[in-house]
Amino acid sequence: MTVQIAVKLPDALARELDRLVQRGDFESRSQSLREGLEAILAARQREALRERYRAAAARDPETAGELADATRLAIESIREEPWERLGPRSHEICLTADATFDC
Repeated sequence: MTVQIAVKLPDALARELDRLVQRGDFESRSQSLREGLEAILAARQREALRERYRAAAARDPETAGELADATRLAIESIREEPWERLGPRSHEICLTADATFDC
């Protein structure tokens, strides 16, 4: 189902919209406005999700032990990768607490 909505635009914006349609960026004015609105809504949903994550992290921050476990598991998963395809010494990655990767 769709709903038709009348929208008033300033002349300059309407000309730019028509230019984008004429150039082939969009099939119609409606498509361009639909995609623009979808992008705005998606951006707002992502920001709301980020804010919920920030609030949850503030309420229940990771402990030093959890961070240490995450680092250990990340290092283990990197070491388990088939680095041979990248070269004979590519598995010799040096990881330190300050995330320095130079060997």
